[in-house]
Amino acid sequence: MTTAFFSHDDCMKHDMGPEHPENPARLAAIISYIADTGVAEKLDWVRPEEITRDQLLNVHPERYLQQLDMMQPTRGRVFTDPDTAMMPDTLRAARLAAGANIQAVDMVMSSQVTNAFICARPPGHHAERSKSMGFCFYNNVALAAMRALNFHHLERVAIVDFDVHQGNGTVDIVSGDERILMCSSFQHPFYPHSHVHRQADNIVNIPIEAGCSAADFRKRVESGWIKRLNAFKPQVILISAGFDAHRLDPMGELNLETEDYRWLTEILAGVAAEHSNDRIISTLEGGYHLKALAESVNAHLEVLSSIY
Repeated sequence: MTTAFFSHDDCMKHDMGPEHPENPARLAAIISYIADTGVAEKLDWVRPEEITRDQLLNVHPERYLQQLDMMQPTRGRVFTDPDTAMMPDTLRAARLAAGANIQAVDMVMSSQVTNAFICARPPGHHAERSKSMGFCFYNNVALAAMRALNFHHLERVAIVDFDVHQGNGTVDIVSGDERILMCSSFQHPFYPHSHVHRQADNIVNIPIEAGCSAADFRKRVESGWIKRLNAFKPQVILISAGFDAHRLDPMGELNLETEDYRWLTEILAGVAAEHSNDRIISTLEGGYHLKALAESVNAHLEVLSSIY
């Protein structure tokens, strides 16, 4: 059994501009670093296929998909919000990132691999059911959750989101769905300034103030998540893996180090070992300091690839 690593060169063709933080260099930095450390050799590399229209419709309505299709330019860039731009290659990359999440669920659920990491872009957790924002177009982790529930007929799916920005899109989509428990940590007050207090019983929010120490972050996450996750007994754990709470990241004001991401992965792996037959699918969200991002993903993968 192995860790599947999903990536595709076409995910690097989506380019929102040379000064944009969510850029192709993010994937290149990760892939180069894990090759240097040797972690890449422990992974089962998978080249994903695009998600189908029918699969997208499990989360996003047809009118929204049509809106994105009509907005995609044949040249240049078009902004769907002040931070999020589309170019000719954008939706191809987004369909590959979403498709990788679907394939990862299928491979993990069929025991072809133990767990999976999706190293693709654009990210997804800010995409609401009918709204693109925050660099996101399709909500990758929500699509993975619906695949696990509707196709593989699971009864309990956990989503864990440790990005510095709250996954408002995922909350918008899964709020009130008792088959899903979503646990998230994020800086607050901070972008996207929504979905913090309006929460259903299946949403566990851990808002964290700027400047919070890594030690305090660990205490809050462990006390806020682990009891709920163990009581829920998830059959699979889906991770929205954002690495922008790192001390060096220019997009946030938290103080995590690379080893904190290793610790996060280890505690989630412990829950998965107890309840989920080690099944974890992790998908890349934020992380904009290239060195910190690469090191943190490497630590994340070291833990995932040591679970057999």
